[in-house]
Amino acid sequence: EEWSRADARLAKIATAIPGVRILRQDPLECMFSFICSSNNNIPRIAKMLSSFRERYGTFMMDIPARGDDNGGGSVSSVTVFSFPTLASLAHATEEELRGMGLGYRAKFIIETRNLLVESGGNDFLLNLRTQRDAEAVQEELIKFSGIGRKVADCVALFSLDQDDAIPVDVHVQHIASRDYDPTVLGEAKSITPTIYKRVGDLFRERFDSYPGWAHSLLFVAELPSFRGILPADMVREMDEWKEHEQRKKLEKKEASKKAKAK
Repeated sequence: EEWSRADARLAKIATAIPGVRILRQDPLECMFSFICSSNNNIPRIAKMLSSFRERYGTFMMDIPARGDDNGGGSVSSVTVFSFPTLASLAHATEEELRGMGLGYRAKFIIETRNLLVESGGNDFLLNLRTQRDAEAVQEELIKFSGIGRKVADCVALFSLDQDDAIPVDVHVQHIASRDYDPTVLGEAKSITPTIYKRVGDLFRERFDSYPGWAHSLLFVAELPSFRGILPADMVREMDEWKEHEQRKKLEKKEASKKAKAK
């Protein structure tokens, strides 16, 4: 209700998507999972992390799973492994990880493991949960290989109790530009550290309590899979704004070509 009073658009979203929740994941699992998510898609991330668990995790159980055979009743099973610990990853190599399909992320995993061990391991991460400054937590996390500001804020929000952390990517910047401040990007062509902070501040200024959670609800509403349950007028507004932005980019590109031709 507090969020809805602060943002009429969020009020509509909350009614349409009432079940969105923020997980409080294990920090190590969250950290390595987001490293694997870099420039990746969900099916590939899931396959990558499944192989990671199977190779370095501990067997937990087999879960019966009914096969997709149009009701025929065949039953198979899904084997579940725990997420690896720092101890179980102690002897993992970059070559092994590359062989499992992690690609360039393999180097990040190994380097992050090493620095994390040097920094105190799980205790270091759990101590970050006691910090009340999300920006300070972000600064600690970006010291690790493969972790930029967005991933750092994802880890902070989803596993380190940093409710003020706002992960910012181009989609979140679009929300901020469309709904809060059309000047936030200015003439910049990408999200600089200054713009990153300003976008996050727009959410923090609007939502006094748990702004990171509110941000996540707004972000989810932008996903294609949720278009079908959003109010029609909201979907129309989203499409119109996107078309308007595309026209602006095209016009700017044409103007630049004409300027060079003179």
